Amino acid sequence: MVRASIITIGDELLIGQVIDTNSAWMAQQLNKAGIPVLRRVAVGDSYDEIWQALDEESKHAPVILITGGLGPTADDITKSLLCEYFGGKMIVDEAALANVKYIFERVIQRPMLDINLKQAEVPDVCKVIQNKQGTAPGMWFEKDGVIFVSMPGVPFEMQGMMQDYVIPELSKRFQLPYISHRTLLTAGIGESYLAEKISAFETALPSTIKLAYLPSYGMVRLRLSSSGNNKDLLEKELQQQFETLQSLVKEWMVTNEDEPLEKAIGKLLIAKKKTLCTAESCTGGYIAHLLTSIPGSSAFYNASIVSYSYQAKEDLLGVDHDVLEKQGAVCEEVVIQMAKGALKRMQTDYAIAVSGIMGPDGGTIDKPVGTVWIAVGDKNKIVTKKLSFRFDRMRNIQLTANNALNILRIFINENG
Repeated sequence: MVRASIITIGDELLIGQVIDTNSAWMAQQLNKAGIPVLRRVAVGDSYDEIWQALDEESKHAPVILITGGLGPTADDITKSLLCEYFGGKMIVDEAALANVKYIFERVIQRPMLDINLKQAEVPDVCKVIQNKQGTAPGMWFEKDGVIFVSMPGVPFEMQGMMQDYVIPELSKRFQLPYISHRTLLTAGIGESYLAEKISAFETALPSTIKLAYLPSYGMVRLRLSSSGNNKDLLEKELQQQFETLQSLVKEWMVTNEDEPLEKAIGKLLIAKKKTLCTAESCTGGYIAHLLTSIPGSSAFYNASIVSYSYQAKEDLLGVDHDVLEKQGAVCEEVVIQMAKGALKRMQTDYAIAVSGIMGPDGGTIDKPVGTVWIAVGDKNKIVTKKLSFRFDRMRNIQLTANNALNILRIFINENG
């Protein structure tokens, strides 16, 4: 089986200034293509460290993918190092030069500096991968039976090269196994409890099928994976096992596709031809952000009112002043009034309202940090739920949003 190593380059990765999302995305795409990732390595902008990483990874895998260090500034040393490593000399690639000029003249519309022209320089021992999204071309090298592919660290530029050229070319070069996955999403049950519920199923799985638990913010994805050369047999067996798994977790299953909760909510609303609005206090618009990140969300999502202060809750949602003064913003009655106010103001079929204390300050003995009230409903019925979290501010916000969306999902399914 062909395996790959990923090398990401940049001091910013090692000090935590930038999160390495490239490796995760690349690993997903390689896995789908039938090329599992054996190792992932991050190195700084150090000549010796990069050189050593190239030497080391080429001992373990026949495919080495590299991102980062291809910019025009002095700290971008990857291209010059690769030129020396593979024994080449720098030349100007005319297609890359034309691309750089086009971007500055037609896209960015500002004068091009001499330093930008260096983006078109490449080692003469590489195959150039044109960059449709930016100025730095990618480079394909081969040495002693090992393929090295260097791409920009800018995620969307790297992703374009991977999809348009790298994955298709690797698929031509190697006889790759067929790999298939089935993924479902659950909510309202913890990973350990879920594992207990399906332990007998997991034990009885054939050796060709693996089950993975992928927990995240109050939800757990379950993924069945299988690989082999007989596509039809593999798909049939995998689908049978997936149907069994769905029946075992149907009480908590949100969707039987590999998609986030907010997308499943959107599909549910579109199928029922219903609309949604949100009234957010403690989440500050995060629920709206999740929903509007879904392409086509205008078909089901109307608007959000971020009523952070008492005054905003009164003026924008009609929350009773006396209730706020006597009970505070984090209580059942306030989220009920927020939901009703949102439904009236925005004329949607459903509404979500949330109010809570996200931390790290603001808690009391009666209402500690992590206390959240959620209300969802329609013009006929409002349901509420109180939750208590114990995490940092951002995680509390994410958990609040996911729980609110899941409560809405249950409400829609139960009330039509």
